[in-house]
Amino acid sequence: MIRLLLVDDQDVVRIGIRAILSTEEDIEVVDTAADGAEALYLVEQHRPDLVLMDLKMPVMNGIQATRLIRERFPSVKVLVLTTYDADEWVFDAIRAGAAGYLLKDSSREDLLKAIQLTMQGQTAVDPAVAGKLFNHVVRNITPVESRLMENLSEREREILKLIAQGLNNRAIAEKLYLSEGTVRNYVSAILAKLEVSDRTQAAIIALRHGIGGLSEDK
Repeated sequence: MIRLLLVDDQDVVRIGIRAILSTEEDIEVVDTAADGAEALYLVEQHRPDLVLMDLKMPVMNGIQATRLIRERFPSVKVLVLTTYDADEWVFDAIRAGAAGYLLKDSSREDLLKAIQLTMQGQTAVDPAVAGKLFNHVVRNITPVESRLMENLSEREREILKLIAQGLNNRAIAEKLYLSEGTVRNYVSAILAKLEVSDRTQAAIIALRHGIGGLSEDK
């Protein structure tokens, strides 16, 4: 069962999405919020598995809320669902720790698929913004990131490549003939060496350095 918090400032959107998700046996909408501040409070109360987050909201926007949720509750994943595909919204959301980025005109099937992928540790990116994200990350390699990448062992770089391709720990373990626990330890080491808090940020660094690949299916 995926315990989900729905955050959007429009009543009709919250009602509509909740109605869609209520038909899924493996998803429970534990509560809804109308702004980022309320979302932060409700995350503390409910500790959901996933927050479905709008971006442009009063009081506290979705970027600010995502950053605070990821800092205070790192086990809670955030999937952005918004109408905004402008570059700054996309990049800021990913930098804040969002695990994926979906537009509100996505189909019901794409929304459900994105939720499942996010919970599996993969990256769900709307095709309409995937190209922007890719073009941005490959243009922004920093000397600090390059030094951090040099700290990775050959095996860690191999696992990072698979992370960037959207594979979860179980899939990586099967592909490399390792135990899932061993992969989990490698992933923790990779995040620590790259000085990032989650797999999405690690995948972005990998893409900047030509490791792995990003597509709309991830």
